[in-house]
Amino acid sequence: MENKLKSKSNHLPPFFVEHMAGGEQKKGGGEQKKAGGGGKKKEVKKETGLGLSFTKDENFGEWYSEVVVNGEMIEYYDISGCYILRPWAMSIWENIQTFFDAEIKKMKVKNCYFPLFVSPGVLQKEKDHIEGFAPEVAWVTKSGESDLEVPIALRPTSETVMYPYYSKWIRGHRDLPLKLNQWCNVVRWEFSNPTPFIRSREFLWQEGHTAFATKEEADTEVLQILELYRRIYEEFLAIPVTKGRKSELEKFAGGLYTTSVEAFIPNTGRGIQGATSHCLGQNFAKMFEINFENEKGEKSMVWQNSWAYSTRTIGVMVMVHGDNKGLVLPPKVAALQVIVIPVPYKDADTQGIFDACAATVAILSDAGIRAEADLRENYSPGWKYSNWEMKGVPLRIEIGPRDLANNQVRAVRRDNGEKTDISRVFLVEQVKGMLEKIQQNLFDVAKQKRDACIEVVKTWDEFIKALGQKKLILAPWCDEEEVEKDVKARTKGEMGAAKSLCTPFEQPELPEGTKCFASGKPATKWTYWGRSY
Repeated sequence: MENKLKSKSNHLPPFFVEHMAGGEQKKGGGEQKKAGGGGKKKEVKKETGLGLSFTKDENFGEWYSEVVVNGEMIEYYDISGCYILRPWAMSIWENIQTFFDAEIKKMKVKNCYFPLFVSPGVLQKEKDHIEGFAPEVAWVTKSGESDLEVPIALRPTSETVMYPYYSKWIRGHRDLPLKLNQWCNVVRWEFSNPTPFIRSREFLWQEGHTAFATKEEADTEVLQILELYRRIYEEFLAIPVTKGRKSELEKFAGGLYTTSVEAFIPNTGRGIQGATSHCLGQNFAKMFEINFENEKGEKSMVWQNSWAYSTRTIGVMVMVHGDNKGLVLPPKVAALQVIVIPVPYKDADTQGIFDACAATVAILSDAGIRAEADLRENYSPGWKYSNWEMKGVPLRIEIGPRDLANNQVRAVRRDNGEKTDISRVFLVEQVKGMLEKIQQNLFDVAKQKRDACIEVVKTWDEFIKALGQKKLILAPWCDEEEVEKDVKARTKGEMGAAKSLCTPFEQPELPEGTKCFASGKPATKWTYWGRSY
């Protein structure tokens, strides 16, 4: 590549050579002229408005907020904790939704929609469940100027909304299984530190609610759904996750047991629950009288599951892959996989270059690749490079006079900045191959970083040390609720308390005589611990 740069440098103006060599032009583009020729980088950044004010390592929170706004994922709204999801974010949600919706339909799950409003009588029917959500429930108390006689809640989740009707629709074993899902919004009002995608007062999700005749059927589906969630994170978002079971303290309120996929953010040293698949057992069936006549003519209660993932997935993706230039989007979910940018100069055949860009987009689009050309003439190529890097487009294709003459294009990867000249003859195959490599590389790098943060500990002192180093901690545990409460109490501080994240299904060997790291009692399992979002 270095030789290619040298051979081209005799024929190209300084700005183009500088860009290909990774020079400062990337930040400022042609706007350097306005800033006074070879002006300082800060002046260029101020002039163009591009670039981030904070780095991921030095101030993660400010960096994240800046990236999601400058990358056009969200816009802040005038109600705290509520955000506008812009098309750049919604397209990612839609790509994941397309995959998941098709997969659950293969499982004979049907989509439906239930109202947003919940009557207090129904909401409070299941005591343990509503206690888990009580602080977050938002209430409608007025209609115009009049107070409502009975306040109405906005759904924080839909178990109590849907299950009175399950009891109506399920009578006999032929009515089972009943498998419904809805794509909707939910409202959870009270919390501290709102964060776009990660913690908001209203968010989008899917919630599946299923009922079966037997526990075995319910158990099977819990894991089927959990595997789909793993695939969303690992195959689409390129984020490594751990499948496991939540502790009794951390499980879904009112459920029998909870399974989850857990991700980890190395920069903050925090775990993050990616999605959950719950077996509700027969608790809700008892409360809402969801009974059926089995094949023997006997009265039985159904076994139920609920499962959900939300727009939190997008926030996890930004946190894991984003860098100091902005978003880095995995090709499988990116709204735009390839941006094509013309690089004309001086007396070049500008129209010929523009035509080549349009033809390149057409060829890629016909092959099923999401591609567009940025033909705006009021922005320099360098400005466009920075703009599309900020938005995280996986692959940039540049076409200049030399590329036109040689019937080639120059491809630049967003994940690692690697530049490659591609013959237009092999354009589609090469671009598809590069997108696959980008997808895989993002996962590999994320997994390497995650794995480097895992610390296996055996004692309390080792645990505290690892916690201070922002590690994802794997420790032997006695699986006692009081011990977990004690861990939370003893680690409470400004950074937040540590808690169990999940007990992984894939358990390392637990030698006989291994003691719990926190209590000294005999350990029964390995569990991941740490601070979390």
